[in-house]
Amino acid sequence: MVFDRRTSGVLLHPTSLPGPNGCGDLGQAAYHFVDWLVGAGQTLWQVLPLMPIGPADSPYMSVSAFAGNPLMVDLDELVAKGWLAPITDAERVGFSDERVNYAKVVPFRNEKLRQAAAGFAAKASAADKAAFEAFCKAEASWLDDYALFMALDERFAGKLWPDWDKGVAKREPKALAKARKDLAESITFWQFVQWCFDRQWKSVKAYANERGVQLIGDMPIFVAHHSADCWARPDLYYLDENKWPTVIAGVPPDFFSATGQRWGNPLYDWAAMDKDGYAWWIERIKRQLALADVVRIDHFRGFAGYWEIPASEPTAIHGRWVPGPGKALFAAIEKALGKLPIIAEDLGVITPDVEDLRDSFALPGMRILEFAFAAGPDHNFLPHNYVPNTVVYTGTHDNDTIRGWWATCTERERDFARHYLATDGHDIHWTMIRAAAMSVARMAIYQFQDVLGLDGYHRMNTPGQIGCWTWRFKWDYVGPEPARRLAELCALSSRTGADKLPRMSEWPADKPLP
Repeated sequence: MVFDRRTSGVLLHPTSLPGPNGCGDLGQAAYHFVDWLVGAGQTLWQVLPLMPIGPADSPYMSVSAFAGNPLMVDLDELVAKGWLAPITDAERVGFSDERVNYAKVVPFRNEKLRQAAAGFAAKASAADKAAFEAFCKAEASWLDDYALFMALDERFAGKLWPDWDKGVAKREPKALAKARKDLAESITFWQFVQWCFDRQWKSVKAYANERGVQLIGDMPIFVAHHSADCWARPDLYYLDENKWPTVIAGVPPDFFSATGQRWGNPLYDWAAMDKDGYAWWIERIKRQLALADVVRIDHFRGFAGYWEIPASEPTAIHGRWVPGPGKALFAAIEKALGKLPIIAEDLGVITPDVEDLRDSFALPGMRILEFAFAAGPDHNFLPHNYVPNTVVYTGTHDNDTIRGWWATCTERERDFARHYLATDGHDIHWTMIRAAAMSVARMAIYQFQDVLGLDGYHRMNTPGQIGCWTWRFKWDYVGPEPARRLAELCALSSRTGADKLPRMSEWPADKPLP
């Protein structure tokens, strides 16, 4: 169990990997990154949600809680299979090695996937066709609705699902049967894309696991209204007779926002979910644990209590706290799936009931080192206040890089950090990484941007801002020093996986450190 020992890892989303086809994918760069992690003494690779992107290119507002992101499918592997013609440099005009240009990448990759699907239908071996059929059968519980949803979404382009033709919007059996017949080719295409993603991702995961690296996935608590999940099971959400949300998710006003955050996700009808023993949640967690060894659940506090906003309200001001499912949900999941390898994202307004829920199932919470210097020495995110069952992050995808934070934080924060970390700010990223590594937290995760010492230009996401989720790195950024230094820190702090230095107990007293 990964929570039983001291470990260390890196946060990097696959779309940030290098590669020739507009965004990072599950091709050779993913395997190369695993090799880099091994060389750097790391045993964890954390990603962002693997689901298809949604509005504003965010992976946190997806059309499916179960599907994989088509943009991550390795096109070169499909070329090698003989299903897709080689891609020319002329077809890649407008792509960037440093940013994902979604406006160009999405249509390019979708077209290539359609060509590959046609090639598969015409040229695939009997073994590959059998594997595809087996996948469709094994994953039918979510894949059938997802593929039909995507086919209908293309047919009714520009419309949200309650505005589709009444028969399919309300899932009348005759209308669905006709749609499956009329859209059979499109349905098969979306199934094919998911099969490609699934086998490619599981190949990367197997490669990592064989080398001692475990994968940490990321799961949003809520789903999008315009999603296969909400369309397929409207009875599990608070929707009106026309299938529009009556209440939506968000967070109340706080120091960062006078009007709070109005996320817009439909809210679960937890009483309805309880009636069948939280079957949908069990299947969701089961799917995520098939894709990752550990899963971080975003906005964990929403399971204890969540901020309910009337859908008619333009801001989050006039919401209210409503109790969540609490221990009943996690007891049902644990009964079905066993001990849960889950990280609880317990950031924000954390009350005793949230802590009790987290601790009742021995789930590690999170500490963000960048936030630690905003108050005084009793701040929960300062390393001397950690408990072992904790995951410490230098920063997350929603934070600036350490160098970016250092350049923009208040002088008071900088002064506190200088005294606490005994630093003048030189190599502040390594100082912070060292503090995380040396802490008692069993798991330490560092943004790859921080390991590379990159400034705020390389930030992955700024909450509420358009144009995020685009960052990519080039191997030119890396060089040998970050891996060597990270491996040394992990050896010094007894975090497993580092073989660059012996453990302290193995150092002869009469010899200098290497």
